[in-house]
Amino acid sequence: MGQEIAKTHFSDGDFALFRTRLATETDALIRLAAAGGIDDPRLIAGFELEAWLLDHAGDPKPANKPFLAALADPLVVPELSLFNVELNGAPVPLQAGALRDLEEELADTWARAQAVAHGMDTMLAMIGILPTVGEGDMTLGNMTDSNRYVALNEQVLKARQGRPVSIHIDGRDSLRAECPDVMLEAATTSFQIHLQVPEPVSGRYFNAMLAISAPLLAVSVNSPLLFGRRLWQETRIPLFEQSVELGGYAGLGEDSVRRVGFGQGYVGDSIVELFAQNERLYPVLLPMSQDAAPQTFAHLRLHNGSIWRWVRPLVGFDATGRPHVRIEQRVLPSGPTLIDMMSNMAFCLGLAHALAHSGADLPGMLPFAVARDNFYAAARHGLAATLQWPAGRERPVRALLLEELLPISRSGLERLGVSESEIRRALGVIEARAASGRTGADWQLDRLERVDGDVRRLVADYLENQRSGAPVHEWT
Repeated sequence: MGQEIAKTHFSDGDFALFRTRLATETDALIRLAAAGGIDDPRLIAGFELEAWLLDHAGDPKPANKPFLAALADPLVVPELSLFNVELNGAPVPLQAGALRDLEEELADTWARAQAVAHGMDTMLAMIGILPTVGEGDMTLGNMTDSNRYVALNEQVLKARQGRPVSIHIDGRDSLRAECPDVMLEAATTSFQIHLQVPEPVSGRYFNAMLAISAPLLAVSVNSPLLFGRRLWQETRIPLFEQSVELGGYAGLGEDSVRRVGFGQGYVGDSIVELFAQNERLYPVLLPMSQDAAPQTFAHLRLHNGSIWRWVRPLVGFDATGRPHVRIEQRVLPSGPTLIDMMSNMAFCLGLAHALAHSGADLPGMLPFAVARDNFYAAARHGLAATLQWPAGRERPVRALLLEELLPISRSGLERLGVSESEIRRALGVIEARAASGRTGADWQLDRLERVDGDVRRLVADYLENQRSGAPVHEWT
């Protein structure tokens, strides 16, 4: 959940003080990890689901403030725009019953939230990019009233020296657009997976999450449309990257270090290395200094929250104050249904766990540049993508999923103690989706043709299928 701050305007002194405290906390984290002080051995999973508020015409409805007040659930919080909200799940240890518990909690939260929305003549929808969202919706008038968002917008534009945000995406159609602020980011909603891991092996888990990002995204794409154009199968990827476009830091090449992106490379032993990279490479955007002990990592965590790697490291604390590290897998879109998203999560967790413990040399098998190219190929083409796995061997992603990655994920879930019924249910959805070629993006594009480009009819049909609860490969 986005961390709120106390003010929106900052002086040079604020930046200097924040940088000093950030350096102190980064050093403290490195020393704590080296001393074995991040010693939680558990694997724990959680999620964040970003959703849309719609009116009955299927258009965005800027009503998250009264909606959240009526729902009164601390795990459902605002997002950047007034027509988005975020549903969070309580983390659970990865063991038998974990997938069932996560899905039941999300289903319960969704049902309660949807009932509140209906009471306000509103609907909730989960979809990566809403086909009916228009450029006129992307205005500061629809920004959530939050110091964090106001300050982020101000600092991004300051770093861009006032230049508007420019969007250029080529797919089946082409889109060029300009926006005077960061509100285009509000058109992208995701289903984010959190995995808490033991710090000594966190590097292996992080590298596995990077490597699997491409096939995971390819089988899950659900954002093919923006402003009436048919673009990438997961248009959310280039849109997010371009809507907060800042790069070329620390004398590096323009394409090397960006605020949103796939990152700079694999890590060695620990994801703690990435926090040192944060402090070294990324200018501070939100210099909100706090009177907190270095061991709380308040400045380190706030700074990390303004760097949007598609696979992001996190530092957190449990209820007793014990520190831990987590990996946030951010590549997945919202939707199409609960079972689709929970199946994506199971596939991801099983695959990451198996690869992290396989002893495989992932950087050698799949060099970072290849993993990055795979990722953008998956975002462009979905299940029609051809990926390298391993490097130098090109394979249709559907064959890779069915012949190799699904069995590996199964072995990882079995190693975690997940029950056979849970594994069969979740991976059966991924297998059927890969075999049929029917993703959310594929369904949307097919349906758009059948309704002669009527995006409101498309959204109405999408929501009807979503309410059925059936996985997308079964949608009519």
